[in-house]
Amino acid sequence: LPSQMWTNGINQANKMALRAWAKETGIKLVQVNGQRRYGGPPPGWAGGPPPAGTEVFIGKLPQDVYEDALIPLFQSVGKLYEFRLMMTFSGLNRGFAYAKYGNQRDAREAITAFHNFEVREGCAIVVCRSTEKCELSVDGLAASVSRQELEAVLRPATEGVLSVTLHVSPCQKQAQLAVLKYSSHQAAAMAKKMLMEGNVRLRGVQLNVNWLNPDLKQKLQSCKEKPPSSLVPGGKCLEVPKPVHLSPVLCNAVERLHAVCRRQHLGTPLFLTKFVQANPNGWQQFWCRVVIPACPVPFSGFTWVRQDGPGRSGHEEAKVAVALQVLRALGES
Repeated sequence: LPSQMWTNGINQANKMALRAWAKETGIKLVQVNGQRRYGGPPPGWAGGPPPAGTEVFIGKLPQDVYEDALIPLFQSVGKLYEFRLMMTFSGLNRGFAYAKYGNQRDAREAITAFHNFEVREGCAIVVCRSTEKCELSVDGLAASVSRQELEAVLRPATEGVLSVTLHVSPCQKQAQLAVLKYSSHQAAAMAKKMLMEGNVRLRGVQLNVNWLNPDLKQKLQSCKEKPPSSLVPGGKCLEVPKPVHLSPVLCNAVERLHAVCRRQHLGTPLFLTKFVQANPNGWQQFWCRVVIPACPVPFSGFTWVRQDGPGRSGHEEAKVAVALQVLRALGES
């Protein structure tokens, strides 16, 4: 095709120089999803990947500069664990790259040595510490979406998912926000690209994916993760079908629920109880609702209780009964 010939013809001399250099040095470059990578780990690397703070961002690159010029330059201050050059379909670079070193000292040295360095006359590059973001946010999910359902969509489409947490969306009413944590910045960047461009859908809706910004992260940490929504009734009643006869051991369920909500930063639970009917055997039926601020759907249902002594009212017995049910729904024994 003429367009393909035009693409191959772009910057031919520099591409040939790159191929000759790769053959001479034995360096392998692997191109995947819009970036070309060396290492990660390189040949002969011993041990695991380097810690955070060892990657530098390289910007303002001339688009016809390749690894044969960049890798030797950045290797001159320390051993590279990985070098990633972002590429266009036409074979030019996209103007930026990432270099990851074996330790933080070499990364700092690279910033000192190469920030404002002229890789070509009049072409000064930018070199600074990479933010190494590993977390994405997906906002606007339906309140009934569970973590398992979201993971089932994510895992075939992306690699390196470490965790998926669901939160009440701070921006959209009656919606959830998911935080996706990936094993590396590269894995997160690839996942963002795949989820945005790969037409990945959940219940027929395109996912709204962004980098998790620090302000949002702080806001979410202040109200922690909500319980998995598969355990929160999606507008249905949390039925308590059989009468509950309470032993003294179970009577601290209300206090226990308050403690769990404090620990998980869910907010203070609000109990609503309404007497419905009594039967001749001394059992009373109550309609109960528990509203927990961080749960988008309240827990509600009917319960039968028995007032066994003058110490506590039927309303208090009902609170204990429904607190037990909510504790089970939150995964507490």
